[in-house]
Amino acid sequence: MIAPRTALAFLSAAVYTAAAGPGRPVSFEKEIRPILEARCLKCHGAAMQMAKLDLRTRASALRGGEKGPSLNPGSSELSMLYKRVAGLEKPSMPMDGKLAPAEVEAIKLWIDQGASWDGDIGGAVAARNPLKDIEESQLAPSAGDFWSFRKPVRAPVPKVAGARWAKNPVDAFLKKEMDTRGLKPAPQADRRTLARRAYLDLTGLPPTPAEIKEFLEDQRPDAWPRLIDKLLASPHYGERWGRHWLDVARYADSNGYEHDFDRPNAWRYRDYVIRSFNRDTPYNRFLIEQLAGDEVDDVTYETLIATGFLRNYAKVGFREKDNPQFRYDYLDDMIATLGRGVMGLTVHCARCHNHKFDPILQRDYYRMQASLFSYVEVDHPLVPREQAGEYQRKTADLDARIAPLRQRIAGIEDPYKLDLLKGKYKKYPANVQEAINTPEEKRTPGQALLANQVIRTTRVSSGEVARFLEPAERDEIRKLHAEIEQLEKQRPAPIPVAMGITDGDYRFVPDGPGDEPAPGKGVKQEVTEGSYLHQGPEPYAAPPSYFLHGGDMSSRGSLMKPGFLTVITEGSPPVEFPPSHHRTSGRRRALAEWLTSPDQPLTARVMVNRIWHHHFGRGLAPTIDNFGRTGDKPSHPELLDWLAVEFRERGWSIKQMHRLLMTSQAYQMASSSGDKDNLATDPENDFLWRFRQQRLEAEVVRDSILAVAGSLNTLMEGPPVFPGLPAESLKSMKNGIWRTQPDGPETWRRSVYVYRKRGLPFPFFEVFDLPDQTITCGRRNISTVATQALTLLNNEFVLAQSKLFADRVRKLAAVDPGEQLAIAYQLALSRPPSEQERVLGVEFLNRNAIEDLTHVLLNLSEFLYLR
Repeated sequence: MIAPRTALAFLSAAVYTAAAGPGRPVSFEKEIRPILEARCLKCHGAAMQMAKLDLRTRASALRGGEKGPSLNPGSSELSMLYKRVAGLEKPSMPMDGKLAPAEVEAIKLWIDQGASWDGDIGGAVAARNPLKDIEESQLAPSAGDFWSFRKPVRAPVPKVAGARWAKNPVDAFLKKEMDTRGLKPAPQADRRTLARRAYLDLTGLPPTPAEIKEFLEDQRPDAWPRLIDKLLASPHYGERWGRHWLDVARYADSNGYEHDFDRPNAWRYRDYVIRSFNRDTPYNRFLIEQLAGDEVDDVTYETLIATGFLRNYAKVGFREKDNPQFRYDYLDDMIATLGRGVMGLTVHCARCHNHKFDPILQRDYYRMQASLFSYVEVDHPLVPREQAGEYQRKTADLDARIAPLRQRIAGIEDPYKLDLLKGKYKKYPANVQEAINTPEEKRTPGQALLANQVIRTTRVSSGEVARFLEPAERDEIRKLHAEIEQLEKQRPAPIPVAMGITDGDYRFVPDGPGDEPAPGKGVKQEVTEGSYLHQGPEPYAAPPSYFLHGGDMSSRGSLMKPGFLTVITEGSPPVEFPPSHHRTSGRRRALAEWLTSPDQPLTARVMVNRIWHHHFGRGLAPTIDNFGRTGDKPSHPELLDWLAVEFRERGWSIKQMHRLLMTSQAYQMASSSGDKDNLATDPENDFLWRFRQQRLEAEVVRDSILAVAGSLNTLMEGPPVFPGLPAESLKSMKNGIWRTQPDGPETWRRSVYVYRKRGLPFPFFEVFDLPDQTITCGRRNISTVATQALTLLNNEFVLAQSKLFADRVRKLAAVDPGEQLAIAYQLALSRPPSEQERVLGVEFLNRNAIEDLTHVLLNLSEFLYLR
């Protein structure tokens, strides 16, 4: 492969004096050198030689790389350099954006004229600092010439024939594309189908027979918009659509990785999201609260809870001191989540080098990291400051009295722990033991990695030590524990706290050998302004953040100031909004303000595309979280832009966007249309000539089963619940928690409240494509596998709910099989059985129990799909 940077060295190397070819004379110094230095040497210079091509010297340029010579002076047609930058051969170059047509033409003429130049570029470049060149990389003038990097523009609504398609702007844009391709829109779905579609889409629950009856009897012209408003006002709306955002926020109730510690207060963020959707918090405000809820002008408990968004990252172990690299990994996770989840860009791909496909500089990555770098984990107290201060004073006093007692215990146990650790280390291979025994400052990078991994995961408990203690030592420890127990009884009741972040002074705190948290306990955090947090009258100063060459924390480059993506940043927006309380830097607030500014072309586009995806089964731009050059381009770019502008100008209201999309004819079309001509022209339904059927998500499947069985507990918010797990799943759990709760109303709550354990995903959810809970997810995978059918046939929960469903049917129709069949269909499928279904169903009930019928209904595709 040869990049345009390739050109540079080749051109630098070849001093060719052939007769000038046709066309205007091209100046190497004024036209060619600037292109090559800006676009070629980054990948084929001192820092790296992609495809083994080094373009710094004449010899290396003529030698070429894996693909052979890239330059044939005198013949652009035979020069791979020209063919790649002109797009005549793939992959086209540069990888970070096309050259302008004038630049391509200049290179063509220059090669045809002999590719001669004055001076040796290779020599000039070699004298420069290649690492500094990387830091100071510049984008090509044409880098922003891509649909997603341009600000959305509200195009005029097309004029289309037919009153049905002219009322809603969404329909007008869609009908224009259908007409262009000769597609015929499907007819409108029947009212029962529409009602079920709306209920499942907005609340994640099937309608009851009474709700279906109410809608069917409402003959007012605005019955459909009224139903939408009713569902948007339902508290179940926030539970359904908040779940979509929790996928983006990579929410979970445990840390993940090998220890998978519990996060006892993570659920408060989940409830904040549900409340935010229910009250239709403007999306721009929603983002600002989550990035900088501690820095806004009107800080409240809600905005402090919101900062849990940035702290939702999966976490290794329980302390970063074991490996400072982890902190940079958590920052990378934040950047990845903001990039993919909010901007639809893979910004995190620029951690080690300039992005290979999108115009995202490595410098942009570290400027964004600087905006987040000062974060520290904190548990925000959700009580008045005075009460929180009193709680901390009492707790600190008790801790001070208990600390020397624990130190005395450690003084007895630590020698034994060290001996036991040495014994445990001996089970590892010789090279691992050598790494552990090598002094820390003398370990090679490989040894450090091995040693840290083993030391971090190898623990010695007090129980293991007890077997080796002398009787006097055992008695002494027993007395000390008794004293500690008496002091612990004086500890005040815990105050409510929310897992979040703020700015502070990050530091590492050493612990004793083999220390670990108490079983079942979370990580201890500061609850008010403790040693991590800024105190004093002077304004908070953010700690320094550096450019890291190759993403290596030990390869520091220049000190970085906060900033944003160059390609979509206009002017010089503020990079800090220092709050009046002076306890934080205001950098996260500035980042949030930039993300939601009118000049930012991505944020509104990405969100309306996400909303469209959840309503229609696929986004207008199908790659929900990749609006870059490797993502799919939108099928209806003018409509996407129109919606983005509408969203922003309507106050970033998500509920208003629901109303607009759901009142369109496109949303109300039938999904069963099988027009042969349409199928031949648009088999994938890219241009929405019918409604796309969608498999319900795992949580909606479970919630629908509970709702149909009449057993759903609609209690909202609060700590998570723990439905029963198979014995083999519990046996596989090594760390963290899964509390045992009886299968009953306490655990029959909506699935959004089920404990999200990263190390042990709930099996029912996992079989129905629960996403990876450690990373942001914009679009869930949809699979059809045998384990799904087997789960619905054999799972104990499904069987139990089938019996409750049958009991419900019996209460409503005790004797008549035909009436029982009709009621079961109405409850499960929101419709009566067809005549054929009635005949077969009655025959089935005459030979089988009602439980068998209800179980079959829960296994139907119609039950599992939004139609």
